[in-house]
Amino acid sequence: MGSGDKAELEEGLSFAPRFDAAGLVTCVATDARSGEVLMVAYMNDDALRKTLETGDAWYYSRSRKKLWRKGETSGHVQRVVEMRTDCDQDAVWIRVEQSGGGACHTGRRSCFYRAVKNDHGGARLEFVDAGKAFDPDKVYR
Repeated sequence: MGSGDKAELEEGLSFAPRFDAAGLVTCVATDARSGEVLMVAYMNDDALRKTLETGDAWYYSRSRKKLWRKGETSGHVQRVVEMRTDCDQDAVWIRVEQSGGGACHTGRRSCFYRAVKNDHGGARLEFVDAGKAFDPDKVYR
């Protein structure tokens, strides 16, 4: 996996992800059936390769500085149905079959469980679709 010129990146058939200065590419994971956005995470070259090789979603944790397979602790594995890249190949989108109760470490189906609301010139958060799908204390030991 490497990089190419603009025309090749945008119109060609070579997968050449453009990693950022930290060696990462943004990955958006959505439910393959419903289209719901489940999470946004990062992949380095190893995570991207393992995802392609195994069919399971692998990510790179910026805080822990390590590679991890989604579900390795919780059992809530993401099987990749399809992977796409954007026009300039600096982001990937994976459509997944999410096993278990959800994708979020807080116990929710999606990491996107709060809406940002305009509050007279400021912003506040409001819970939406925020019910717990599983108990994270029982899943993450």
